[in-house]
Amino acid sequence: MTQSNSKPNTPFTPQISVPATYMRGGTSKGTFFKLSDLPERCQEAGSARDNFLLRVVGSPDPYGKQIDGLGNGSSSTSKTVILSPTDKDDHDVNYLFGQVNIAKPIIDWSGNCGNLTAAVGACAINMGLVAADRIPESGICAVRIWQENIGKTIIAHVPVYTDDNQKVQVQETGDFVLDGVTFPAAEVKVEFIDPVDGDSAMFPTGNLIDKFTVPNIGSFEATFISAGIPTIFLKAEDLGLTGTELQSDINSDTDLLDKLETIRAYGGVAMGLFADVSEAQTRQHTPKLAWVAPASSYMASSGSTVSADDIDLVVRAMSMGQLHHAMMGTAAVAIAAAATTQGTLVNQAAAGAGQSTKQLSEVRFGHPSGTLLVGGKTEQVDGRWQAKKVSMSRSARRIMVGQVFVPADAF
Repeated sequence: MTQSNSKPNTPFTPQISVPATYMRGGTSKGTFFKLSDLPERCQEAGSARDNFLLRVVGSPDPYGKQIDGLGNGSSSTSKTVILSPTDKDDHDVNYLFGQVNIAKPIIDWSGNCGNLTAAVGACAINMGLVAADRIPESGICAVRIWQENIGKTIIAHVPVYTDDNQKVQVQETGDFVLDGVTFPAAEVKVEFIDPVDGDSAMFPTGNLIDKFTVPNIGSFEATFISAGIPTIFLKAEDLGLTGTELQSDINSDTDLLDKLETIRAYGGVAMGLFADVSEAQTRQHTPKLAWVAPASSYMASSGSTVSADDIDLVVRAMSMGQLHHAMMGTAAVAIAAAATTQGTLVNQAAAGAGQSTKQLSEVRFGHPSGTLLVGGKTEQVDGRWQAKKVSMSRSARRIMVGQVFVPADAF
């Protein structure tokens, strides 16, 4: 057989490579970039940047698997992060988060990812974005993060050590166990400072509990809160649910998913986030929809039993149209703020038998993968509720550092 030396008739575009870090943060995973490493036309907001990141993750994918990218076919892993130097006083790094839609060519830049926040401090140190004189030789490095999506300060307390070559390294392994993550790692304490704008309302309607109507579905009591991420809290029983559901109970029920998405859309209008319910189609990252119930025993997705005696309440939350496998970090911020504000639906669920409300400074809630302890401090200032600080513990780990390849004509 004679080998043909003719040129191919179909032109092709070669791939380009871009430095990237693939990290787990909390119960999420994402691809992290240093802003200056991105192709020049992708260093500014716009279609080029979005198209580049969509291709990195493997979206849009009508098969829902993101086989041709770094996403894993779930909202928890369809995420991108861009880090850059900061010009903000008393901060170390800028953090921009993009939630990538799996099936549609959309990146939602409207909110933060609290889980990946746990990885931002470590990644910033490893990328050389934190000044050397800010990093101790051992102990805890308090990385001051400016969260660009929401304009808020977050402090990640990252453990560091000096290795045998006298180089300071981020400690990533350890014995801290986070439900929803298989292997233990080093604990990273995360503090969300003033998670609500000083000139904004933590409860956008001015009420701790509202009643709103969803056409053809019904009327619901809700706590609308903007802390960490805008969130709609409902009672599980009002949805015909228990609050102990796992992903298999929710994500296979298309009628229920449509119902929950419709409720989320109307809730977004009630919160003032949408002018019309149709806007919810292109803004799936915010607001979140969650439901709560008093503490109840159940079997977690790992097969272990969560005892009602070990938790204050149960919470389930939707993320990008699916029940989250654990709990989004930003939604955990909302849970902490709402639970520590006496009179909300979340506070009522956590109050315990025989009590309608209770003053709380922290709660442990049950989620599909296990439990999570969160703390908060809320107070009334001039008649308005404000969350001064919310904290939780997560963990983070580098999975891969190298080059990500993208077809040059993709963006």
